[in-house]
Formats: sequence, structure tokens, C-alpha cells
Amino acid sequence: MSKLFEQVNALKQDAFTDLFGALYEHSPWIARAVWEHRPFADGAALLVAFQDTVAKAPEEAQMALIREHPELARRVGVDASLTSASRQEQASAGLDRLTPAERAHFTVLNDAYRAKFAMPFIICVRLSEKDHILAEMERRTRNTPDEERHAALAEIDRIAALRCADVLKKLETGS
Repeated sequence: MSKLFEQVNALKQDAFTDLFGALYEHSPWIARAVWEHRPFADGAALLVAFQDTVAKAPEEAQMALIREHPELARRVGVDASLTSASRQEQASAGLDRLTPAERAHFTVLNDAYRAKFAMPFIICVRLSEKDHILAEMERRTRNTPDEERHAALAEIDRIAALRCADVLKKLETGS
């Protein structure tokens, strides 16, 4: 086991939650639950524990997690509840620099998606460009509610994996 994971495994629950609680938007309960599964051999084992915790959560908790995510391109630069990570991730896909026509298109798609699924559209924007995001919004609006819940959770896991890698890198480098 690496020194990094000796350090992670030695963390008290509150410190672990402080470190990893933001992986899942406004949902530190996930990190608190994952702490119980220590020790983790490596980053892959840690991610599996996070993903399993979300996958095994009751559907109501999964839906609450999904609903904690912001609507894309709607609140960047305006909403104080948008986390720093969400703000940076949306900016990385150019969602903070939309033309009025692009913003209007996002608004129409966000509204149609929310009307059908009663949740925000979720995609890992750090791995997407705005045209791909728009295409996925249009495509996924044709999903069933259950298919879309699973799609949203898969995207949330992708987001959390990237955020986890960022946390581990900072921990390892001491920055």
C-alpha cells in the first residue's frame, strides 16, 4: 500500500469527509458512508467504494443526489449555490461564455428535460464540448425515466472520479 493510501486510510471520519465530501455535489453523506469501507488499497478501490455506495443507495437518495446538481449553462456566474468545482467544470466546456442564441437553446433543452424527468440534465462537462452536450441533451430526452436516472448516475460517477483524482493529486503533492 502506498504512503498516500496509508494517509487516506488513517484519516478520521470527519477529516475524510472534509477531504472527499465534495466529490458528489452537496452530498457529503456519501463520503461519510465510504469511510466505513476502509482500508483502500489504491485510488481504484476508493472509487469502487464511492460508486458502490451511490449504486446501493435507495432510489430516493439517488434522486436527491441528482437534484443537487445545477442545470447546465443556466446559473454560471449568477447562482451563489453553484460549487466552485461546478463553476470551473462548466467554464471548461465554455458554458460560461455562451452567445444569447446558445443560452436560449440550452434553456429550451433544460426546460424540456426537467419537464420530462423532474431533475437537471447531468453530463461530465469536463469531458465534453458544448455541441456534444447539446446533442446529448436532445438524445437523452428520449430516454425513459429509469434509463435517464441510470445515465445521470453514471455521469455523476464520472464527475466524481475526476474530482477524486484532483483531490488525490493535491494530497500527494501537498498543494
